[in-house]
Amino acid sequence: MIETKRLILRKWRTDDAGALFKYASDKRVSELALWPCHDSIDMSREVIEKIFAPAPHTFAMVLRDTDEPVGCIGLVPRGAEHHSFGMSEREIGYWIGYPYWGKGLTTEALEGLIDYCRHSLDINTLMITTDSRNVASQRVAEKCGFRFMELYDYDGISSKAYCLNL
Repeated sequence: MIETKRLILRKWRTDDAGALFKYASDKRVSELALWPCHDSIDMSREVIEKIFAPAPHTFAMVLRDTDEPVGCIGLVPRGAEHHSFGMSEREIGYWIGYPYWGKGLTTEALEGLIDYCRHSLDINTLMITTDSRNVASQRVAEKCGFRFMELYDYDGISSKAYCLNL
């Protein structure tokens, strides 16, 4: 668990499926995050059970005030990365529900995850990849000290890669 001023980053639980569906069923979120829009609570539950729960460093972004998961942040599992990486490099992925865009919560969560990686994991470099159109995610990366690396093509989608040396 990682704690920040307004968030608790914790493991996803099966009973979070309703909250996940609430935000992951929004096409504004899924389109820029490059994953399928959730079409049912069952789909969200399956994502938690088969993707989020098995990943040791994938966290629900939970609002301290309401205890509601409103987004996700973590290390992309090995083999599922969107760019090629070295052994001591890891990719970070994140998204947050549309009502929370522009409130600084994703930046706060990323700062917490960077600190966690720096002090708890054997990683030299963190990477972030974004759809080229996802300016908000690029700004989050830049605010947290990531530097632009390159423009590249991921599955026919123009993408940008950023890195941060720890």
